[in-house]
Amino acid sequence: MSDLDTVMVKKYRNNFLKEVEANVEEGEWVKMCMQCGVCAGSCPLGPYWEHPPQEIFMMIRAGKRDEILRSSSMWMCTSCYNCIVRCPRELPITHIMHGLAHYAERLGIAPKQNPTRKFARIFWGNLTKAGRVNEPVLGVGLYFMNGFKEGIRTTLKMAPVGMGMMKTKRFNPFAFMFYRGCKGKKDIHKIIKKARELELAKAAKFGG
Repeated sequence: MSDLDTVMVKKYRNNFLKEVEANVEEGEWVKMCMQCGVCAGSCPLGPYWEHPPQEIFMMIRAGKRDEILRSSSMWMCTSCYNCIVRCPRELPITHIMHGLAHYAERLGIAPKQNPTRKFARIFWGNLTKAGRVNEPVLGVGLYFMNGFKEGIRTTLKMAPVGMGMMKTKRFNPFAFMFYRGCKGKKDIHKIIKKARELELAKAAKFGG
């Protein structure tokens, strides 16, 4: 590799690392990873990751932008925090995973058919609209997140469970019709709006 090629590769790598640092929560910690693999070994879903956390950090430093942001890997994180607890350098791995997923979503390049992404969108929409989770509405949304036909099939499959909950007064299928959200939800909407404005301003500043 020529000296010019070396400089260009280094610049490309640094550009994506800087992009992550500017747009991803706790992204500045990525360069602290020493590739020990404890995070992958501690994750309950470790064997199912396309790229485990330490590999994602290595790929960020290598400048593999599209491969990372279009990956389903970050969406595998369930926030169990095993990785953070056991990381020798105390990296905020969970925060970075969610930050990368959110950044990919914001750019519009997150994997469309990823089930965790679908759940996240339904959950966040439910939460922000009412100020707290409306469980019956959330449940219906999850049943039908893969289409009407799949939703009907899931509903019929879960009918015995629903009937049992109704008998024990643990579930009211009509409660959502009268649900108006929590007190102060308008203030929550203002907070979320302001947070989005700050996020977009930061992104614009750093070219994200």
